[in-house]
Formats: sequence, structure tokens, C-alpha cells
Amino acid sequence: MKLDAMASTTSLESPIARLHATPTAPLPFMSGVAVRSFVLERKQGNIIVYNSPGIAAAARPIRDLGWPSRLLVNHWHEAIYPAPGSDIAVFVHENDRAQTEQSLRVAGDFKGRGWIDDDIEVIPTPGHTAGATMFLWDNGGRRFLFTGDSIWIRNGQWEVVVLGESNRADYLSSLALVRDVDFDVLVPWGVLNRTRLTWIL
Repeated sequence: MKLDAMASTTSLESPIARLHATPTAPLPFMSGVAVRSFVLERKQGNIIVYNSPGIAAAARPIRDLGWPSRLLVNHWHEAIYPAPGSDIAVFVHENDRAQTEQSLRVAGDFKGRGWIDDDIEVIPTPGHTAGATMFLWDNGGRRFLFTGDSIWIRNGQWEVVVLGESNRADYLSSLALVRDVDFDVLVPWGVLNRTRLTWIL
């Protein structure tokens, strides 16, 4: 199934069991890029990965699934968008907390590698920003790696996003770490709006 990257909708796309994608929104500081959030439907309680305007746009279907208790932020650039509501706790890596808190109220932070319950692994991957963090979710059938902007897909190729604030040495170390992570589907925050977002089924 393929989805238009800049689709205008208030519904969730759910072609994979228990993984729901919000509508996309443009990334203001990078022309031609759209971002979205993902709702993880879990027996332990739903969680959203990535902050984006799509959360507010799809608020009704998200609430129908059961409003998530946590929003996992990959890196502080997601704080350019407002919080989706006061009833969801925001979590980010401690190295990106101060910048994130300039716009979002942070309830807690990550430090080292660890787990949320028994199905989401928190994997700090500094480089894109000092606190960039990936999340590996096992939905019982597939393992999804949420890479934020640290790895994304352009023209069918995996690419890194190196900015002026990025630390190249840390980035290389993080990429070496990710090379050994066992996953089935790569789920970045952003996608080029001239491409198609393809779900791997």
C-alpha cells in the first residue's frame, strides 16, 4: 500500500496491525519534507512516537483507539510543533531535554539504553542531535525501528541527515550500533513530499 506523503486528511492510515500513521504536515525549515506521528496500539497502553500536527488532526480516531499516555520524542526538533495536549506525557533524551522544554513540557527523559515495558527498546543514537534516540517496537509480528531524522529514505535509499549541530563522530558510532539492531521496518519521522511512503508488508 502506498500513501501520498502530503495527504490532507484527519484519519489514520493503518495498513499494518496495531501501527497507525497520522496525516502528514510540512517541515517548516526543510522545503519539500513532510513529517508524521505514529500511534502504537498496545495492550500495556498506547504510545505515540514523534510529535507532529498530525496528532491534533487525527485526534478523534486516536481517541477511539484509546488516548496514548506517552509521546516519545526522537530529538528536540520535534518541539517546533505544539504539544498534542496536556494529557499526554512527553519523553525525550536528557541531552535534548533543555531545547525540547523551550516549547514542550517534558515529563521525563531517557539516559542510556533501556526498555518501556517489554516491547519497546529505547536506543540512544546521538549524532543528528546530541539526544537523538531511536525506538524499536515489537508488535508481536514485526519489529519497527523509529529512526527520527537520523536515518530516512530518499529515492529508495537510506540516508543520514547531517546538520551544522550534528556530531559526525557520534553519528558514525550510532550507525555502527544500529547496524546490529534486528528490525523489519524502518519508520523515519520525515519523508520527501515528492516521493511515496511505502509500507513494507
